[in-house]
Amino acid sequence: MQSLLSLNVVDLLLDAVCVVNTDSSIVFVSPAFERIFGYTPEEVIGKRMLDMVHPEDLAVTQRQAQSVTAGALQLQFENRYVRKDGSIAHIRWTARWLPDKQVRLAVAHDITERKFTESMQAMIYAISEAAHTTHNLQALFQHIHQIIGRLLPATNFAVALYDADSDSLSFPYRVGDHAPAPAPIPLVQDRLCAEVIRSGSTLLLTPETRAALLPPHTPQQRMPLYWLGVPLQTQKGAIGVLVLQSDTEQARYTEKDKELLQFVSTQVASAIERKQMHERLEHMAQYDQLTHLPNRQLFLDRLKTALARARRDQSLLSLLFLDLDDFKQVNDTLGHAMGDLLLQRVAQRLIESVRGSDTVARLGGDEFVVLLEGGHAREHATAAAEKILAAFSQPFDLEGLRLHIQPSIGVAIYPEHGGEEHHLLGHADEAMYVSKKNGGNQVRVAASTQPSEPGFVAQ
Repeated sequence: MQSLLSLNVVDLLLDAVCVVNTDSSIVFVSPAFERIFGYTPEEVIGKRMLDMVHPEDLAVTQRQAQSVTAGALQLQFENRYVRKDGSIAHIRWTARWLPDKQVRLAVAHDITERKFTESMQAMIYAISEAAHTTHNLQALFQHIHQIIGRLLPATNFAVALYDADSDSLSFPYRVGDHAPAPAPIPLVQDRLCAEVIRSGSTLLLTPETRAALLPPHTPQQRMPLYWLGVPLQTQKGAIGVLVLQSDTEQARYTEKDKELLQFVSTQVASAIERKQMHERLEHMAQYDQLTHLPNRQLFLDRLKTALARARRDQSLLSLLFLDLDDFKQVNDTLGHAMGDLLLQRVAQRLIESVRGSDTVARLGGDEFVVLLEGGHAREHATAAAEKILAAFSQPFDLEGLRLHIQPSIGVAIYPEHGGEEHHLLGHADEAMYVSKKNGGNQVRVAASTQPSEPGFVAQ
């Protein structure tokens, strides 16, 4: 014990002992200061302690220092410092004022590892919560970006998704200073993401590792100063890459950042996979699986909403009900596979014949319906129907077989033919059967059933 007491105990402490003047200039630091902050005692004597504080914590640190100088004991104050190598140190302080010496005496305990563990746990929880509360993939990507941005520089952030079937990469979410997200590209065109996908390993590109990772003879895209890519691994393999990049030393990435992002990447991949499955199930519930047009249920929802708008705006709304003439004969003579292909071609031609704001839906079999909004003249509906008839005058190409087929079209108009969804749909259906009974390949408008609603003027 006597030999231990003969040593300078302060020099043996793992926590750093610091003595600073009222202006925060450093008078003394123990040897542990170098382990925690990266600077030797000789490097920091005379420098201001506040100059090493993380910019976001500077104001609260100044207030705490003033409180200690005023005589208050500081027992568990936490803040962040920028180490000599640019990394962040989380510190818990105890401090007091020594009035006879007119200095502050403080002990710095490094809690960076604890904060790191807490941060990872908080990220896992936040990502899991986002996976259950967000409504679609875009919202999920935004939440993931915000969560990661709380701990890492994330001004330039992207989610790259990999399609193994086409060996291509898409960028459904990308923010930052770089060029806009490109359309899906072959994986080979993005060297860094390709390396992450192929190897299934995280890639950290820094000025020091650039030469080893990107040999000079290799064709290169424009490279940022720092680039961090983490694979989104699932049981099926990598489904994409989380990408962070920076062109400044102030927002550089380290091995610690790499470790943190790797830790949460599996949770992120799982959240994306669940959300993708949810969206696929939603699509299956709302869209026709053959033509990918809205199905009956989704169409009725859209019709209900459109009617509410038409009532509010006092505008016309039209329904075109289409049925293919002699479609059964196509199935009977060419087979159901060829009939399905024809329905897909019909769906595409209908979409091309109307405005992007109009809705084309498949109700079942060879029955289609078109919802036209925003019209102010009755003739708008018949003109749209005649345009569809003209489009069907051209034969359909079914794997080399040119097939002519025409539709019978019935038209119903709000408010002339009713103000409820089932009334309009029923009248359009009846008008279509009149067209079919009269030879097909023509347009018939439903007979008027009620006068215009009060305040509405039809032209």
